[in-house]
Amino acid sequence: MNTTNDTSVSNKRIWTARILGGLAIALVALDAVMKLARVAPAVTGTVELGYPASTVFGIGLVEIICVIVYAIPRTTIVGAVLLTGYFGGAVATHVRIGSPVATHILSPIYVSALVWGALALRGRLRALFAAAPARHAV
Repeated sequence: MNTTNDTSVSNKRIWTARILGGLAIALVALDAVMKLARVAPAVTGTVELGYPASTVFGIGLVEIICVIVYAIPRTTIVGAVLLTGYFGGAVATHVRIGSPVATHILSPIYVSALVWGALALRGRLRALFAAAPARHAV
């Protein structure tokens, strides 16, 4: 009797996780493709952040690799860690130049929340931490 209710909640969580993860992938992949294609706004924005125009393609390449690793189910946790590191660099860059907090500094944190929220809803984090042996202070 409760299995039907549990299944529907589980399906809702899975679909919510897919939507959140897909949204994160779409946002980051769009940014990466713009950098890889060296679209004028991407190059201008990168230069305004203090990076040379010659680094735009390399930054886009790192970004798309992180997204691909996140999109593959077997490596999704590694991809989430890589994306979080990438987003940390973005936050640091915006803090360094004094960008507005809510729109620029926190934007990478919002996308990180989508990335990790999708993993949490899928139960991937619970499985990861459950597999880790408990350590007790001696």
